[in-house]
Amino acid sequence: MSDPAKASAVETIKGESRFLRGQIAQELANQEDHFEKSSEALLKFHGTYQQDDRDARGSGGVAEGGKSKRAYIFMVRTKIPGGKLTSEQLLAELDLCDEVGNTTLRITSRQGLQLHGVLKKDLKRAIARINEIQLTTLGACGDVNRNVMCCPAPLASNIYRQTQALADQLAAHFAPRTRAYHEIWLTDTATGQKELVAGESDDDPFAVEPIYGRYYMPRKFKMAIGFAFDNCVDVYANDLGLIAVTEGDTVIGYNLLAGGGMGMTPSAKKTFPAVARQIAFVTPDEVLRAVEAVFKVQRDFGNREDRKLARLKYVIANWGVEAFKAKVEEYYGGPLAPFRPEHDVHAFDDHMGWHPQGDGRWFYGLNVENGRIKDTPQMQLKTAIREVCRELRPTIRLTSHQSILFADLEEADRPRLEAILRRRGVKLTEEISTVRRWSMACVAWPTCGLSITEAERALPGIIDQIEQELARLGLSRERFTIRMTGCPNGCARPYNCDIGLVGKTRGKYTIYLGGRVLGDRLNFLYKDLVPEEEVASTLAPVFAFYRQAREHGESLGDFCYRQGAEKIAAFAETHQAALAR
Repeated sequence: MSDPAKASAVETIKGESRFLRGQIAQELANQEDHFEKSSEALLKFHGTYQQDDRDARGSGGVAEGGKSKRAYIFMVRTKIPGGKLTSEQLLAELDLCDEVGNTTLRITSRQGLQLHGVLKKDLKRAIARINEIQLTTLGACGDVNRNVMCCPAPLASNIYRQTQALADQLAAHFAPRTRAYHEIWLTDTATGQKELVAGESDDDPFAVEPIYGRYYMPRKFKMAIGFAFDNCVDVYANDLGLIAVTEGDTVIGYNLLAGGGMGMTPSAKKTFPAVARQIAFVTPDEVLRAVEAVFKVQRDFGNREDRKLARLKYVIANWGVEAFKAKVEEYYGGPLAPFRPEHDVHAFDDHMGWHPQGDGRWFYGLNVENGRIKDTPQMQLKTAIREVCRELRPTIRLTSHQSILFADLEEADRPRLEAILRRRGVKLTEEISTVRRWSMACVAWPTCGLSITEAERALPGIIDQIEQELARLGLSRERFTIRMTGCPNGCARPYNCDIGLVGKTRGKYTIYLGGRVLGDRLNFLYKDLVPEEEVASTLAPVFAFYRQAREHGESLGDFCYRQGAEKIAAFAETHQAALAR
């Protein structure tokens, strides 16, 4: 591990926090509307981000120095392995968004749920209530293993039960063990001043946190479990990905990937997005130990001096795959079998619409645009979901494309569910355009502190324009992914999709092309600093070129990858000139 003298400020905060306690309890009890910097860093481990609503900034007056006062709010994230929960749990989260949030609930791109607009005075109530319904926010953020993603398809098949069980096992195994979370959020008496409970001694941090130790991970760590025939969880975008290898209805092992990560900082040329690298094949009996070996290599060798370079992808880039695998094998305690390339990902299902489960029951995939569950005059989505949960009591599964699956429905429930949705103005799957169905945006402006510009609020209007262009060219049924983020941090995975739109400055975006639905290839930079109002018109020649020169069965991403930025730009210039004449 890094020399403590050279460690970043966050490492010092973690190391001195008494296992994530810090001053959170004391500050939670005071009358201020926000936490100080050190507590702000630790709060993430507990599942909440302190934010500033920039739309409301200044509404509380002017601070010292003449600057507008910040409008402090909190985002609270629930960690849900594999996105599986009950109707009762979803209803409780919907109630919370009305009681302590901004009346909206958001499905994340990692199968979790987020409350937005929570005030500090309501923070403890929100987290306690989430625990009362047998969910948790612990480890949903911070330098720990985040939510473990898993294919959410609720099919009556052993391979789906096995992978969901593994997601649950990994989530439990890599969860922080400190009692700080319980003391602060789930009791009435937490002061933060009590002595560490039995075993919580700085003399032996691994007695408290047997996997993490005192300093936890150098940076966030993300895991996902998918199938070769269905990479709906985007395994290549994760620090660690597992591709289930199946024979019949049994998982016989997993292809293990490592080193994926979407974040980058354009001003820091040393940073970059990456898709994961192929490492090994492990059996079900070996998988937990192999995952722990990868995890501990990152824990011990990840960069703790520069947080911009702290993800696992940089360890692998610096060492090379072979040296990395050798170190993993050292931690594992023996050799690992080679990756089985014949079982790599080759398909992607978003699970929208009606599907038989194989047990006489059905599930329905409902597209939730950008994951935001809310009521508007045109569409009462939140009300509709409440009615479905109360009347039909389905099992709930959340997808990595920020949508929802209603599972375990009887045949008689099918018309009842559709009637509820139609009555509330919610479009069914067949009524949504293909491009909108395969689009996704992060939260961005005004609440995310990293965002430079809009994403969630901008993408629907851009999709409106793209829909028109695709219809004009006869391409409306073509399936490709569009993902938009308000900054280069990459939360909506914009660097491995067909079209990535990444906020570069206020109101302007970098356009990336050439990834694909499978998510196993990075896209390339096509145009920089494109104004929001020109994104659709900039993409129009790309669509025209695709229609004119594509090969049979070629996807948009594969076409762009084959042509490259220069050829596409040359065609666009000629195309625009012809239109101007």
